[in-house]
Amino acid sequence: MKPSRLELLTPDNCQIIFIDHQPQMAFGVQSIDRQTLKNNVVALAKAAKVFNIPTTITTVETESFSGHSYPELLDVFPDAPILERTSMNSWDDQKVRDALEKNQQKKVIVSGLWTEVCNITFSFSAMLEGNYEIYMVADASGGTSKESHDYAMQRMIQAGVIPVTWQQVLLEWQRDWAKRDTYDAVMDIVREHSGAYGMGVDYAYTMVYKAPERTKTKHEVLAPVPAK
Repeated sequence: MKPSRLELLTPDNCQIIFIDHQPQMAFGVQSIDRQTLKNNVVALAKAAKVFNIPTTITTVETESFSGHSYPELLDVFPDAPILERTSMNSWDDQKVRDALEKNQQKKVIVSGLWTEVCNITFSFSAMLEGNYEIYMVADASGGTSKESHDYAMQRMIQAGVIPVTWQQVLLEWQRDWAKRDTYDAVMDIVREHSGAYGMGVDYAYTMVYKAPERTKTKHEVLAPVPAK
């Protein structure tokens, strides 16, 4: 029997969890530029929204220490419940375990802070006690130092966690450019969040395919025409 980890990620075989993307946790991140981290987290969230991936958002000690989740993340999932905890290990909270079980999929994509604490403890517990398969989004997670992040990633990999990046996940979900129902939304994410790749897409659209240089915003489209 082939190992399930050889199966590519699809919109139908996985779920995602965002762990502790809160300002106080982000303040401590030193393994990645914090603005880049937020960009990557929001891009991953938008991708999950496009492909209808079952999503869990969990926070720790919001009022007493960590602050509220990134507003940009909550904007993507305005109706998603926020599962508040006290434990550094999300798996310890029954609400989180219930949410994962309800979503049914055994492949769990993880984006969280910090890699060496909240991410690793959740991953090991979910694998050991819940028999989940963990995909750690390395560039949408962060640690308190580069060494903390890197060694935590190495330790998780040794234990069977699968390392991925946010753009890798996005393109694995899309997989085939003939899937037109998600094509435009994926390109929008790429153009906004993928840096040089997004610039290349803009270049191709405008220079090769002669698309308009500037697309009207929703506000401009809906704005009334002034009376003469």
